[in-house]
Amino acid sequence: MEFGDVESCVQDFSDLGAEYKVLEELNREYINKLEEVGDLQAKCMKGISHQKYRLGIIDNSIKKLAKNAGTNDGKRQTINGLEKDLLRRKAQLHEMEQSLPKKNGLYLKIILGNVNVSILNKNDKFRYKDEYEKFKLILSGIGFVLSVVNLFTNYRALELSFMFLLVWYYCTLTIRESILKVNGSRIKGWWRLHHFISTVVSGVLLIWPNTGAWYEFREQFMWFNVYISVVQYLQFRYQQGVLYRLKALGERHNMDITIEGFHSWMWRGLSFLLPFLYVGYIYQLYNAYTLYRLIFHPEATWQVPVLSVLFFGLFLGNTVTTSMVIPQKLQEQVRLKYQVVGLERLSWGGSKQHGTPQNQSGTTQVSVSDPSHNYVKNSSESGTTSEAGTTLTPSKSKKEQ
Repeated sequence: MEFGDVESCVQDFSDLGAEYKVLEELNREYINKLEEVGDLQAKCMKGISHQKYRLGIIDNSIKKLAKNAGTNDGKRQTINGLEKDLLRRKAQLHEMEQSLPKKNGLYLKIILGNVNVSILNKNDKFRYKDEYEKFKLILSGIGFVLSVVNLFTNYRALELSFMFLLVWYYCTLTIRESILKVNGSRIKGWWRLHHFISTVVSGVLLIWPNTGAWYEFREQFMWFNVYISVVQYLQFRYQQGVLYRLKALGERHNMDITIEGFHSWMWRGLSFLLPFLYVGYIYQLYNAYTLYRLIFHPEATWQVPVLSVLFFGLFLGNTVTTSMVIPQKLQEQVRLKYQVVGLERLSWGGSKQHGTPQNQSGTTQVSVSDPSHNYVKNSSESGTTSEAGTTLTPSKSKKEQ
C-alpha cells in the first residue's frame, strides 16, 4: 500500500526505525553465535583428533598384547572386551564427524578452491543426495531423447550437442560425488573413477572427426545410450525406493548412494536390476570390440583405439566390481563391530568390565531415540552394488551402493 502524502511516509519510516533496531540486535546476536559455533567446531575437531590418536596407541598396544596373551582366558576376555569398546568408540567418533565441517579433497580444491562444501544438517544432506539422484534421472531422460533423435536424423550439430552434454554431465557428476564424499558418502572408489573415465570418453567422442569410421560406429553408440538411459531410470527407481525405506526405518546414512546392508526386499529389487546391468556391461565390451575392428578402417583416427581401450576398461571395472561386491554382501553377516555398536551402544563406550553404566536389570543402556542406533547395526563398512551399478558408460551408467 502506497502513502498519499509525505507526512505518512516520514511517520512510517520512523516506525520502521524501531523495528530495525530490533533486527540489528538480532543480527548482532546471530553473528556472535556464528563465532561461537566456529570455536566449538574447532574444539570438537581437535578433541576428535586427540581421541583418534590415543585410540590408535591403545589399538596397537592391544594387538601386540593379544599375541602374547597365550591361553590366559582372563586376559583374553579383557582384551576382547576392550577391542569391542574401541570399535564402539570409533563408530561414535565417526558419527560426531558427520556434524562437523571437513576439508575438501584435492579434486574439489582444484575445482572450487577452499570453499567449505560441508553440509551439517542431516535433512539438508538427504535433500542434496535426493537432488543428486534426480539430476541423474533428468539428464538420462534428456540423453534418451537426443539419442533417439540422432538415430533418425543426421545433423552434425545435434550430434556434437549430445556429446557436449555428456562431457558436462560427467564433469558435473564428478564434482557432486566429491561433495557427497566430503559429507560422509562411502561411494566406492571405482565408481568415482568410472565417471572420470566416462568424462574422458565423452571428450574423445566430441572431438572425433566426422569420418567414415565414426559413421560405422554412430548408430551402435546411439542405441547404446538409449539402453543405458533406460537402465539409469531403473537404477533411480531402485535407489530411491531403498533410500526412502531405509531412511524411514532409521537404518540409512543420508549421504550413502549404494546398498550396504542387504534385506530380503532389497535383494528382490536388485535381482531384477542385475541382468540389465550385466547386459549394459556386455554392451560396453561390444563397443570396445567394434572400435577395435575400426582401427583398421582406412579413415580411422587416433580416437578409435583410445575409445576401444576406454570402453574395455569400463566393461572390465564394472563387471569385476559388481561381481565381487554382491556375493560378498550376500554371504557375510552383519559385522561384529557394528553388531556391538548397534546392540550395546553406550553414552561413553564402556563395557561392564570397564565401568559401563548398566540399567537395573544389568543390561547395557541403549538410547532408543538415537537414530544412529539402527544405522550402525544394519550397515557395513564397505559399499555393495554398483549404484545398482553406477554409470555404465559415457551415457549414464553409474554406481553407488
